[in-house]
Amino acid sequence: MLDRLKAPEGAVKKRKRLGRGESSGRGKTSGRGHKGQRARAGGKGSKGFEGGQMPLQRRLPKRGFVNEFKVKYNLINVGGLSIFKKNDVVDGQALKEAGLIKSTRDKIKILGDGDIKIPLNVKANKFSASAQKKILAAGGNAEVI
Repeated sequence: MLDRLKAPEGAVKKRKRLGRGESSGRGKTSGRGHKGQRARAGGKGSKGFEGGQMPLQRRLPKRGFVNEFKVKYNLINVGGLSIFKKNDVVDGQALKEAGLIKSTRDKIKILGDGDIKIPLNVKANKFSASAQKKILAAGGNAEVI
């Protein structure tokens, strides 16, 4: 029945046929009005352009300092690791599959909030001192990658 497929009502719209005589309603200037920048070919103007007026982006005061080299970390508490099974390897991929982090692009830091009772092999970029103590006390391993 693929030969009988049709787009739903209102899904397909006819294109505007510009410059096809005055009686079409879109002749002569083809809906561009008279003269001016937007009437010209290629005269669209860039994003944020305000006709020569100082753009808002440049009018507003700039404040503070933005460090381009800042390192971002996904922060995970030790209590959140209790969803894993005994002796599991907990790395970026495992955390993403478990839904604890969204992306493996940023580095991972394990913090010490909460308790852990099962031994896990945790691989992360950084550990807080309390998190490392708790993981080792549970019989696990905290490996810095």
